[in-house]
Amino acid sequence: MVEEPSGFVLDVNGVGYELTAPVGTLGRATREPSGDVEIWVHTHAREDALELFGFASELERRVFRLLVTVPNVGPKTAIGVLGALPLGDLARSIANRDLGRLGKVPGIGKKTAERLVVELVEKLPAMVPLEAAGKAGSAAKPTAGNGQLLLKALVNMGYRPAEAERAVAHLGKRVDAEPLSDLLRSALAFLMA
Repeated sequence: MVEEPSGFVLDVNGVGYELTAPVGTLGRATREPSGDVEIWVHTHAREDALELFGFASELERRVFRLLVTVPNVGPKTAIGVLGALPLGDLARSIANRDLGRLGKVPGIGKKTAERLVVELVEKLPAMVPLEAAGKAGSAAKPTAGNGQLLLKALVNMGYRPAEAERAVAHLGKRVDAEPLSDLLRSALAFLMA
C-alpha cells in the first residue's frame, strides 16, 4: 500500500484500488501476522464517477454512511469529519451539542454543525457508546523529554492524539535513549505499517 495525502492505493492480488480515507486509517487498521491489512470499503456511485472510501473498522464505515445522510454533507466532508475527530469525540460532540467543536472541523460551518446535531443527536451516540469511546486511546501520555516532543510532532503531522500516543507507547524505553529523528522515523513506520 502506498499512502497518499487523502488516502492510499490498496493492492488486491495485483490490482490497485485508489481509496479516499480519513487521516491515519492505515495506522488504525487491523493487521494480520502475515502483514495483510483489513480495510472496510464504501463504494459511492455518482453519474460521473465511482469513488471508493476506506475505513479502519466497520463502525467507522457505518458512521461515515450515517454522516452522508445529513443534508449538505457529502462523502468528502464526512471523510474530513472522521479525519478530524475520533469516533468517541464526534459522538460526545453530537451528544453534548458542542457546535464550537464541530465548527472547528474544516469544511463544517455553523449551519452544517447545527444540522449534524439535529440529524444525529439520537442516532450517533446510540451507535458509538460514549462509555466505550471514553476508553479508546487511553494509553499513558509521555510526560516530558523526547516522548512529549515526538507526540507533538506526530499530532502536528495530522495524526490523532490517540494514534500518536499509541506509536510513542510502542517505542517504549527507546524514547529516552534514541535521537528524536530516529524515533520519528520508527513511529511513522509503525503508524504506516
